[in-house]
Amino acid sequence: MSHAVHVDRPVFGQRVARFGLYAFLIVSAAFFLLPLLLIISNSLKPLEEIRQGNLLALPVRPTFDAWITAWKSACTGLECGGVRPGLWNSIKIAVPSVAISTLVGALNGYALAQWKSRRANLIMLLVTIGLFIPYQAMLYPTVKILSSMGLFRTYAGIVLVHVVYGLPYTTLLFRNFYVGVPEEISRAARMEGASFLRTFRSVILPISTNILVVVAILQFTGIWNDYLLGLIFAGNDNLPMTVQLTNIVNNARGSVSPNVNMAAAVITAIPTLVVYFLSGRYFVRGIAAGAVKG
Repeated sequence: MSHAVHVDRPVFGQRVARFGLYAFLIVSAAFFLLPLLLIISNSLKPLEEIRQGNLLALPVRPTFDAWITAWKSACTGLECGGVRPGLWNSIKIAVPSVAISTLVGALNGYALAQWKSRRANLIMLLVTIGLFIPYQAMLYPTVKILSSMGLFRTYAGIVLVHVVYGLPYTTLLFRNFYVGVPEEISRAARMEGASFLRTFRSVILPISTNILVVVAILQFTGIWNDYLLGLIFAGNDNLPMTVQLTNIVNNARGSVSPNVNMAAAVITAIPTLVVYFLSGRYFVRGIAAGAVKG
């Protein structure tokens, strides 16, 4: 007695869709990871292997000499201190810039979400327009303003530039998030006698973990990877790692060392990778929870 084989088409379709999803994710991961792996592989090669011309080959005799040189002795112009001096500069620029732009953006976004007026919509429209103006077009006015304030090419000046340029972006993200927060939460706090700032600090911020992490990661990545603003506004004593990296690559002293350049590039990218790996799950959770909806 023969039995007919019954195929559950919905289950089969789900398996095909899952296979297609995993295949797409694997291809996407390979597309983005292969260049990174190629850079790391060549940074571990001695210069003799680099000169053989086969960049796709794995290192025969791996060594961290190029990393040591990139860190503390590669020439960035007249000075030969590697990217090490730029690490502290990047940290002291990024940390206050991220903290201030995130918190002020949260306060602005909450205020605009609570302000039920045509003026609020007009201000939000102006903020959105500010996002589409390339900051390269505002460099000259910014230079003139900071010069008149005595902040051009100073530490305070570069932090101020990052905060001001980041506020339209952070304000938009927070406003879109707070629009979806039930209004009853703020109304209940006001009925208990809490002021606007007290409500924001004690009620709204504690429920904003997802959006705070998302905005902080995005801001940190953008500020850490910035080159142009750091080059123009930081001054010689505050040059970030990205500027030091470019100076190493473009340095005309001695022979070109691609392995040192690649090692310096990886060292410069490590902090952003560390931040993402330590807080990546919160970032994904924030995206999944609608931290950037709107």
